[in-house]
Amino acid sequence: MQRIRLRYTKRGRLRFTSHRDFQRAFERALRRAEVPMAYSAGFTPHPKVSYANAAPTGTGSEAEYLEIALTRPRDAERLRALLDESMPTGLDIVEAVEARASGLADRLTASVWELRLDGVTPEDARRAVDAFNAAKTVEVQRRTKNGIRTFDARSAVVTLETPKAHLPGTDAGAGPAGEAHTALLAGPTDRPCAILRLVVRHVTPAVRPDDVLSGLRAVADLAPPVPAAVTRLAQGLFDEETGTVTDPLAPDREAAATEPQPAGATAAATAPA
Repeated sequence: MQRIRLRYTKRGRLRFTSHRDFQRAFERALRRAEVPMAYSAGFTPHPKVSYANAAPTGTGSEAEYLEIALTRPRDAERLRALLDESMPTGLDIVEAVEARASGLADRLTASVWELRLDGVTPEDARRAVDAFNAAKTVEVQRRTKNGIRTFDARSAVVTLETPKAHLPGTDAGAGPAGEAHTALLAGPTDRPCAILRLVVRHVTPAVRPDDVLSGLRAVADLAPPVPAAVTRLAQGLFDEETGTVTDPLAPDREAAATEPQPAGATAAATAPA
């Protein structure tokens, strides 16, 4: 059995796609691309697809991850291209690697988010960010299926800042985070607009961008007149030394680069999907 790990995006209007809707679209893409999927046992077999920490409905993302299990080996890049062709524009399969290292979910310990606050001046946003960062705890409430829950939104936040805006076409940083940052700031606007950059650990209960916005309202009375445009720029393992979120697929690429290929593996991997 071969395992392939994929990175996909939720862009434009497709950010309103629910996780269940994405699952249906992805399973249709698997059938269209004739991927030799492994299936679970039992009376209702399902394709073996493992989803990891999906973004909330209504948020964009440049860094969603999943893993699929195949019954026959396939070339990862060719498989990615076939699946991407079968997915709606906006739900894009942008990266694929063969699983060569430990579990993917264990490498997703933090996320980088960007929040666009239309109608909020950068000065008001900075004052609110300073108040949030200065607080030891910021209690917020969220409605759950078991009622209203109160929890601290401050402890999970590693950094919250107002980065300098990058104009479209300038270097906004390498990788998916930079690409999303440029895209997020590209649209012209005739009203004030503030941009927040947020790094948050994946804890229980999960602290989401809307919880941080609730915290900004609580500590600084910051209330954007329209809903914030939220995009996940990256997620991965949080590096305590550098304070950065690392690429979760990097260990698989590194293992593949150093692992010797058995005879005949190349021919099998490049067979048509």
